[in-house]
Amino acid sequence: MNYDIKMVAVDIDGTFVHSDYTYDILRFQRILSRMNDAGCHFVVASGNQYYQLRDLFPGYYNELSFVAENGAFVKDGQELIFTANIPKDTVDAVIDVCRDYPEISNVLCGVESAYCQRGTVSQEFFDLTAIYYHRLKWVDDFKEVKDQILKFAPTVPEEKTYFYYDIFCERLKGKVEPTTSGHGSIDLIVPGCHKASGLKRLTKRWGISPEQCAAFGDGGNDIEMLNYCGYSYAMENASDSVKAAAKFVCPSNEEDGVLATLEELFGLI
Repeated sequence: MNYDIKMVAVDIDGTFVHSDYTYDILRFQRILSRMNDAGCHFVVASGNQYYQLRDLFPGYYNELSFVAENGAFVKDGQELIFTANIPKDTVDAVIDVCRDYPEISNVLCGVESAYCQRGTVSQEFFDLTAIYYHRLKWVDDFKEVKDQILKFAPTVPEEKTYFYYDIFCERLKGKVEPTTSGHGSIDLIVPGCHKASGLKRLTKRWGISPEQCAAFGDGGNDIEMLNYCGYSYAMENASDSVKAAAKFVCPSNEEDGVLATLEELFGLI
């Protein structure tokens, strides 16, 4: 058993869960019990909404910690320890840029809920978004939303992902930072607010070092946390840039690569 590891952080999509959004619950619970015995924290680190992520762990999500919304929402067990807060003028600037490109389907992500704007996206898009945002509401105008804004999650045509990534970099420089795992999904986040910044808040709270942390990921928005953690694992299905950022490569998400690796690290096989 590796007693040095005191925190394990896992991405969800393409990393911890299969493509059908399932995972081996009983196998994971055996691992989690062993990790708890070893004094190791388990952190769910994802670009997704907290309310969606916690529903993956029914009945025991309060035992886990969450770095949700790409670091904009950090929770340790039942205690909320950080939420980003994008200023109103920045929120309006992002909305204005996105309105210049009608093919962008935008989601506004707040502490209380996520939002889609009527007339700009379809019911089909709303229903698909609701899979990832379990609190989602229709609004008439993004600029009228009364919520603390964590990030934006625009969806663009997949083949134009990096075209729009560059536009956001250029037009919103210094206001928000784009991050993407590809496939048409881009998050616009508070500069310097990413998964690694969320992990730093937790390691400081727990009095542990980056060298005592392990991370698993497959996308571009995982690179900062892979660089941060002493034990870093890219999934076999990860992009080359993610594999280059990690110290190790483990089996794919479809092969339960995270669970298999954790069983090795914590002496379960």
